[in-house]
Amino acid sequence: MTTHTTSTDMNTATDTPSPTGRLVGIPAPAARALATAGGALSLVSCFLAWTWTDAFPGDLTVYGYPGGLQWLVLVLGALTALFGLASYQVKGLRWLTPAGADPAIRLAALGAFVTAWYTVLAISLTLGGVVNLEPGGFVVAAATLIALLGALALPFERPKADPADPEDSGWDQFKHNAGQKWAVVKAAFATGPLAPAPKLPGYAEILLITAALAVGLGIFTYGIGTEYDELFIGFLVSAGFGFAALTKAGLIPRLGALTARHSNITTCAAFVAAAAFPFTQTNDRFANIGVNILIFATVALGLNIVVGLAGLLDLGYVAFLGVGAYAAALVSGSPSSPTGLHLPFWAAIIVGAIASMIFGVLIGAPTLRLRGDYLAIVTLGFGEIFRITVMNTDGTSGPDITNGSNGITSIPDLKILGFDLGAPHEIFGFTIGRFANYFFLMLLVTAVVVLVFRRSGNSRIGRAWVAIREDETAALAMGINGFRVKLVAFALGATLAGLAGAVQAHVTFVVTPEQYMFANSVPPNSAFLLAAVVMGGMGTIAGPLLGAALLYLIPTKLQFMGDYQLFAFGVALILIMRLRPEGIIADRRRKLEFHEDAEAPTVLGKTGA
Repeated sequence: MTTHTTSTDMNTATDTPSPTGRLVGIPAPAARALATAGGALSLVSCFLAWTWTDAFPGDLTVYGYPGGLQWLVLVLGALTALFGLASYQVKGLRWLTPAGADPAIRLAALGAFVTAWYTVLAISLTLGGVVNLEPGGFVVAAATLIALLGALALPFERPKADPADPEDSGWDQFKHNAGQKWAVVKAAFATGPLAPAPKLPGYAEILLITAALAVGLGIFTYGIGTEYDELFIGFLVSAGFGFAALTKAGLIPRLGALTARHSNITTCAAFVAAAAFPFTQTNDRFANIGVNILIFATVALGLNIVVGLAGLLDLGYVAFLGVGAYAAALVSGSPSSPTGLHLPFWAAIIVGAIASMIFGVLIGAPTLRLRGDYLAIVTLGFGEIFRITVMNTDGTSGPDITNGSNGITSIPDLKILGFDLGAPHEIFGFTIGRFANYFFLMLLVTAVVVLVFRRSGNSRIGRAWVAIREDETAALAMGINGFRVKLVAFALGATLAGLAGAVQAHVTFVVTPEQYMFANSVPPNSAFLLAAVVMGGMGTIAGPLLGAALLYLIPTKLQFMGDYQLFAFGVALILIMRLRPEGIIADRRRKLEFHEDAEAPTVLGKTGA
């Protein structure tokens, strides 16, 4: 939690109180009124037609009922208006802004402006000019602009000026000036201290957590089910600004405190909410995205043990996923498997996990005495060696084991206790298709991985991992066997990846070497896995799960961008890492590292917050 910067902290060079600043020169009372009224008008405009023809996706021609992108502007406009009313200390709305209203108003208004103007421009470009806009389109453009101007005119404390060195070169002067302007922008969005939380009974806190998880499920379902490209881009913009606004208002930190207080209940409720996902889908194609997200997230959580807890930079981790997938495929009755074995599910998944664990020990034993970049290079080499090996074991360049580039195909569907996961089934009146069946299986595997992560992270060896990560030399001096501790982390992470790989082989029907490269446009691969851990939040449980969900969903939905897909994806990652370097869901230790003004807790909580 970042603390609000007071005028005492933000002095000028002469130690006098810094003046109140504004990004736009409008008096504060008028600015607050403009932001609130603009947000309300943005909400109302969503019930008007924005274009006259349904040729633009989403049918924005209806009066009285929002559609498509209008829903996104409606939500952000409502947030802007509510935060504006809360800034007036309106009774019943004060709880919306426990950390202050002004930064939240700015972000909500900016999100509504970007989404609305993106929609208006998309309509004009797609249909051939602004003549295709109905009055509602002009109203929403003006309303969001008014709200944004009012929000940017709200007062904030300017940071103290850092005098420039007269001997600096022109480039140094430019960097200094840019840094001063960026400091002003950051001060405008600075979060204040959280107001004391109201005392609530335990059942009320649990109901709040349940409601938040239900909202999260709805947002996730909406993002997966976006039917056209413009809607998904608008969804990303709206979700990003909405999350940032709720964080600046203090609602996300307040919710984080509640979930930490009821961690076991929150974990169980999260899995119940995830289990409800297939019942919200009418198309098994979206359930396919869901099961692949779970596979990616489970592997990312295993990597989080190696990178997030033990601090070992592994750039070839996807190879352990491949070892598990190939091992399970070889013994699952595939007609292209040279072994001819057809083991039951429980045996196949154990074979995949054990094979990955063995490879983890074999690779880790000679290499884990290395540190930092040297270890990263070795693990990167292992990933490439694995891919080249399975490519060459085709009976021509080497022994006939993996069929080379053709891979192992026609892997049969799993049958567990007579339940065929490849066939649709009726559950509570809902037809559950093949991918939904595998979704439930993968959800069970994810639950096992989460349990292993929590228990190991909070154990004695988990504390040893954290000690190694923070300062290996000091940890060794305190009597920790660094090599053994790191080898256990490497083997455990590999085992969890093999577990997910065994399921992946049956979901995709086929395993090929191209699926397990260091970097390509389709996750999972080592680069995306590492990005999911770092972006989501190293050392936590929810962070890699959320990061993996985003990093799988975004490339899947951005395929229409073709060659520019990875470029846009990279820009998004740079922005996230620049604005929130500790990750979306940050471990409290990392928050203290990246934010010097963060409030240090009396006792650092358990791993997996």
